[in-house]
Amino acid sequence: MSSAVPVGALIGWMLLLTFKHIIADFVLQNGWMAYGKDSKSGWALPLLVHCLIHLTVGMMLILIVAPRFWFVPLIDFAIHMTIDRIKGFISANFGVNQEHPWFWTLIGVDQALHHFTDFGLSIFMAVN
Repeated sequence: MSSAVPVGALIGWMLLLTFKHIIADFVLQNGWMAYGKDSKSGWALPLLVHCLIHLTVGMMLILIVAPRFWFVPLIDFAIHMTIDRIKGFISANFGVNQEHPWFWTLIGVDQALHHFTDFGLSIFMAVN
């Protein structure tokens, strides 16, 4: 099986973006961001701060590893905002909280979409 995508580069970018995701989504996200961005009102600032952390961590890593891809964290920022806003809207408007049977499904879909984003961005950087 052959591939037009260099596997070593793809793995490297996936590892870097997964590391970024763990740091920004779990280590640096506090309760104010996690609960605030899923609120019915007042969600914009916690969501913005959360996604700016993703942008900052991603930009720092990209500028160290491959500055020619400086724009990739901006793309990730926009996609991350969209995914998290949709999750927050569903959570707030359909009552999908920790007691709701769909809570973990919603979290899982959210995380899968973030990883698909990282995979797509990794493919882009691996072939360029």
